Amino acid sequence: MLSIEALKSAYGRIEVLHGVTLNVAEGEIVTLIGANGAGKTTLLHAISGVQPLTAGCIKFGGQPIEQIPAHLRVALGIAQVPEGRQLFDPLSVQDNLKLGAWTRADDIEADLARIRAIFPMLQAMWEKPAGNLSGGQQQMLAIGRALMAKPKLLLLDEPSMGLAPNLVDQVLAIIRALKDDGLTILLVEQNAAAALAIADRAYVLETGRITLAGTAAEIQADRRVQDAYLGL
Repeated sequence: MLSIEALKSAYGRIEVLHGVTLNVAEGEIVTLIGANGAGKTTLLHAISGVQPLTAGCIKFGGQPIEQIPAHLRVALGIAQVPEGRQLFDPLSVQDNLKLGAWTRADDIEADLARIRAIFPMLQAMWEKPAGNLSGGQQQMLAIGRALMAKPKLLLLDEPSMGLAPNLVDQVLAIIRALKDDGLTILLVEQNAAAALAIADRAYVLETGRITLAGTAAEIQADRRVQDAYLGL
């Protein structure tokens, strides 16, 4: 579904991604692990179209998309849940969800009902400002907003950040359930152990380069990953 070849990206004169190559097959959860500053968020932004490339190719469904603007990538089926959620705090839960469907011309009521079913804790807050929600509720709203675009590929950037352990478990269980429903997911997550527990495959990104790739089990068993990211 997603194929990235020799991708480079920079902020001004400082190159951040140095020839990244990876792929995500339909129906997979692929996780990207790495330290702060490794370039994980930059890579997601490049896929979404909000970070320019200096070299390389991104294909989605076999189609090159490097020249396609960000809003049209959403229409193609790519949705991102950004780090820090980036909700519209004064707007209600319902209105935040409706904004996720802004590219659609069809009826969205069935999808709003689906979000209520996936995230029942949002139901009681339906007309409340998003800024009134707890951190866990806000993360669920951010995921729900992305789902309202009816994506084929969901990009998740640090969904467990700042959450209590029990809420981390809930969010990861939801991510796994979305995969079981057929959604393809590229997951960026500093909690490497949690990410590898639900992923099919994984890549390790270090200082803008892919240094290791394999199945989640292979990456989890690698001594370098255990020392650097799993604390084993």
